[in-house]
Amino acid sequence: MSDMITAELVDLDLSADTKEAAARALAERMVALGRVTDLDGFLADVAAREAQMPTGLDGGIGIPHCRSAHVTEPTLAFGRSAAGIDFGAADGPADLIFLIAAPAGADDAHLTILSSLARQLMDADFTAALRAADDAESTAALIRGEDAGASAQGADRDAASGAAAAPTPHDSAAAPVAASAGAAAGTTAPVPGGGADRAGGRPFRIVAVTSCPTGIAHTYMAAESLENAGREAGVEVVVETQGSAGFTRLDPAVVAAADAVIFAHDVPVRDKDRFAGKPTVDVGVKAGINRPAELIAEAREKAARGEATAAAPAGSGTPVERAGDSGEGYGTKLRKWLMSGVSYMVPFVAAGGLLIALGFAIGGYKINKAPSVMDHFVWGQADSWGALLFQIGVVSFGFLVPVLAGYIAYGMADRPGLVPGFVGGAIAVTINAGFLGGLAAGLIAGGVVMAIQKVNIPAALRGIMPVVVIPLISSAIVGFLMFVVIGKPIAEAQKGLTDWLNGLTGSNAVLLGALLGLMMCFDLGGPVNKVAYTFATAGIAVASPSDSAMKIMAAVMAAGMVPPLAMALATTVRGRLFTRTERENGKAAWVLGASFISEGAIPFAAADPLRVIPASMVGGAITGALSMAFGATLRAPHGGIFVVPLIGNPLLYLVAIAVGVCVTAGLVVVLKGLRKPAPAGAAAGSTEGGPAAAAEPKQPVAA
Repeated sequence: MSDMITAELVDLDLSADTKEAAARALAERMVALGRVTDLDGFLADVAAREAQMPTGLDGGIGIPHCRSAHVTEPTLAFGRSAAGIDFGAADGPADLIFLIAAPAGADDAHLTILSSLARQLMDADFTAALRAADDAESTAALIRGEDAGASAQGADRDAASGAAAAPTPHDSAAAPVAASAGAAAGTTAPVPGGGADRAGGRPFRIVAVTSCPTGIAHTYMAAESLENAGREAGVEVVVETQGSAGFTRLDPAVVAAADAVIFAHDVPVRDKDRFAGKPTVDVGVKAGINRPAELIAEAREKAARGEATAAAPAGSGTPVERAGDSGEGYGTKLRKWLMSGVSYMVPFVAAGGLLIALGFAIGGYKINKAPSVMDHFVWGQADSWGALLFQIGVVSFGFLVPVLAGYIAYGMADRPGLVPGFVGGAIAVTINAGFLGGLAAGLIAGGVVMAIQKVNIPAALRGIMPVVVIPLISSAIVGFLMFVVIGKPIAEAQKGLTDWLNGLTGSNAVLLGALLGLMMCFDLGGPVNKVAYTFATAGIAVASPSDSAMKIMAAVMAAGMVPPLAMALATTVRGRLFTRTERENGKAAWVLGASFISEGAIPFAAADPLRVIPASMVGGAITGALSMAFGATLRAPHGGIFVVPLIGNPLLYLVAIAVGVCVTAGLVVVLKGLRKPAPAGAAAGSTEGGPAAAAEPKQPVAA
């Protein structure tokens, strides 16, 4: 920890009176040392983390912290306030304030050290020593574990910094409680005392999981608090910390031997099914820090009453839930289900759309009238090859709605949802209910299967449920609803939407183009981007799309190319405003943007969202509006500049893209130029590829 906190990062007379002012005062010390490159950007990240959950803890401690792309290396700053500062703790203001700054790409070793500090903060001797320290140098040494007066617990832990997920043994007067790391290896130690109330005289055993949104501080403090409370109660407590430094799963034998489970978490517990069938206490992570003794007592009471969660069958949970989102609300799950269907549909859109577009390019715009290639195919004629590509593309497009519906149902109910989902999607195509019909069919199919799965079935019939009963009943119900009840109204709504799009002209079309451009650039491959893209591809997912549908597709692709191309241009014309890593990303963004991969701008948006995203949306809106105004059309759903020959009015289309790119690049340059300059040390680090290069966020996977 020697390089994470120095005397320059300690303020023993912190005069701030609000948590925002305290964070700013400590962050300014980080800026002065070149540890933070953008003060306002970093403070915005701290505030965003604080908005998720107050960081004040009982005992007069405040631990504002965050991961940020503006941090060059893991850093701690410490402030001591005589008057106290309100960080939202139940017992009043905090006088010990730690500002923890972690880079967006912090490695596990640094996060291990931060977690070790978090555990030390639960040691009364350690915090008392901080309150008594009289100079910055000795305080920094105490925090680093170099001061001889540090508590035995703190010193032991710093000496074993590799044990991030577990406490080290305390003083010899207390019997050791099993550490998380040791528990993961199956090593537990009984604690003498009042806990020997189980069979064979062994102590009561609890396994716990702690996790928080950032995974830096609260995760490990809750673990430490639970283990300390368990020691005092004579109970074995073994904790799995699911933090930012990763986690080691508890040994299955340890879980099996546990008498109860405690979940202290603010993000979904990973692999939660391991703990099914045991008495369970499920609370937020701060409850694990502030009232661990109550949680342990509650777990013992539930075990005494025989309460237990239902045992989970092998492989249980839908694809969405297995992704770690089972704790989210239904609104979030609905979005995930829909995006599951869209993500499986998009490859069919790309393949089919490009094949159809190539068919038109080779065989002309009357190729859709060509006879089947099974009846007429001449190897040496271009028209025959054009017809072949077109007809393969049409077949591929025929799968769009069934695949959409099938995989929406799959996201909801796993594999049993596929059959009714595909059946419902095929019916939507048959009755001309289109894209809207596919959405409805998928949701209905998933809901029907989920309802059937809740019925208590005799054991003798369970073997044939997934193969015979569920597909039969669910397909019959979905088919009835789609053919007889809701299919016709949805088909009418689909026809009305199509007629409205075909009737768009003039200012209405331009406004729609601007709106779609804003959506394409809002989250760069995220859900909003995908909604706009799916809306456009649904319009051309027919053998003979309307002129309006092709204009919409052109506007969407043009706008989606703007952010990465604009970031590439900005890094070229004003490279000094960007880090070396960003300039390297800018080179790749030329190719990504030209290929219509909006995600190429994600590294820039993640590092500076308040400047990059609004600028991208402005440029995207202008490009979308201009594309519609110019009447550019596009039959292909993907391809970027590589399908320009397939675009109607290609020169004006390229002009629309160029205008949007220049506007976005100009706005980004202006906005970055207006921000407060960093000190020379920080600036040098950020522009010469020193520590700042390590602070660049990893590029997220495109949604």
